[in-house]
Amino acid sequence: MRPPASAPPRTTGDGAPVEVRRSSRRTRTVAAFWENGTAVVAIPARFTVAQEAEWVHRMLEKLHRQGEQRGHKGRRRPATDSALAAHAAALSARYLGGRAVPTSVRWVSNQNSRWGSATPADGSIRLSDKLRPMPQWVIDYVLLHELAHLLVAGHNSAFWKLLEAYPDTRRAKAFLEGVSFATARGLEPGQAATPGDDQEAY
Repeated sequence: MRPPASAPPRTTGDGAPVEVRRSSRRTRTVAAFWENGTAVVAIPARFTVAQEAEWVHRMLEKLHRQGEQRGHKGRRRPATDSALAAHAAALSARYLGGRAVPTSVRWVSNQNSRWGSATPADGSIRLSDKLRPMPQWVIDYVLLHELAHLLVAGHNSAFWKLLEAYPDTRRAKAFLEGVSFATARGLEPGQAATPGDDQEAY
């Protein structure tokens, strides 16, 4: 049985849509996975509404834990430009409604005064390779920051509103500020972008 049509759509804790798929071929197993920015929970068709609610809650928590573990361990870290582009598309779909569509996304080694850059005129995004050793949630924030610039050029209220859906925005900004502070004082030379007059406000 599906929730009534008037029921509000389910979302994850960070705002991603949730889809429940009932299958007569499933008898006891439940699965959860990401598909095009949507959290999909597959359950047996015989489940009651109460069982559905219980298992959706359990599986969304499991997806969240897995995402955190993968982020910290780096198992899903996009190492190549093609992987980075695919990851950017997934982030755009999940947090920006798929509206930000870059023409290219790549790692670069010549950005010493900023973490990333976006050129709305041609849709290109570049991330400093000094981000590579950082936690995945920080890389995701910088990538989302540049994706948002494809939609809003400046750092106005409309721009920052686009990043509200990402749960680690404030934490990532604080992390980057801390790294820049340390680097400026020579505490971790060569491990992060060097702050300069043109350092972008992240």
